[in-house]
Amino acid sequence: MALLTPEDLENINRQLQEADSTVRRVTGLDIKGVCKDFYGTTPCCEKVGIVPVTSGNGIIGNFSGSLHVITEYFGFDSFVTAMPDVSGYYEAVRNGARIILMADDNTFLAHNLKNGKIANNQPCTGRIYAEIASRYLKADSKDVLVVGLGKVGFPGAAHLVNKGFRVYGYDSDKALLEKTVSDLGITLFEPENPRKFSIIFEATPCADTVPEFVISENCVISTPGIPCAISRELQEKYGVELVMEPLGIGTASMLYSVL
Repeated sequence: MALLTPEDLENINRQLQEADSTVRRVTGLDIKGVCKDFYGTTPCCEKVGIVPVTSGNGIIGNFSGSLHVITEYFGFDSFVTAMPDVSGYYEAVRNGARIILMADDNTFLAHNLKNGKIANNQPCTGRIYAEIASRYLKADSKDVLVVGLGKVGFPGAAHLVNKGFRVYGYDSDKALLEKTVSDLGITLFEPENPRKFSIIFEATPCADTVPEFVISENCVISTPGIPCAISRELQEKYGVELVMEPLGIGTASMLYSVL
């Protein structure tokens, strides 16, 4: 969570609306529709308590308020506690929260107190962005390029493998790349042997990680990464459908997964 800044979370409602429009063009469903279909769940009067956390680097400006906007956008009744940390957790439970949302520098979680389900943002984000990419209506093959195979990228790559896609993987960390190739049976993507993809899933914290030689006309790039994986110039040149939003899509995935 330390990668997010208050600036990333400005106008979060507008960002969600724009992301919804893109996801609908890519998949035929909005974000809620993808989550509902993927997890087989639907919100039903669950109250969400959002607890600010001061440990580590402390509270990110706009974070709790953005979560409140996000949860309400996706149909949940939510509130931000007045107190942080353990006192805030106690306050949330006393005020009827059935789902707790809270984050420190390392973990952003959703915990359903009624059924005991718990979700971590990183794998939930990886899976939902991979799921959106996998549903691209204009894909010309079952080949997918995954760039970044860490805590977000690996679960996404595993999800794509399980759905029967031919996954080509790349990561600048060679040891991590080799382990993922071994564990998941994906194909090592070699930049010296370039090819183009209509589906790209990117999960790194770096800018401009998707080179021009892998981009096909009207491809989809599904990426939770900040900053952006592709330059504006390349996006416009190739008519790329860019699914990218800093917090809401991953949060929706978490919430639907614990229902």
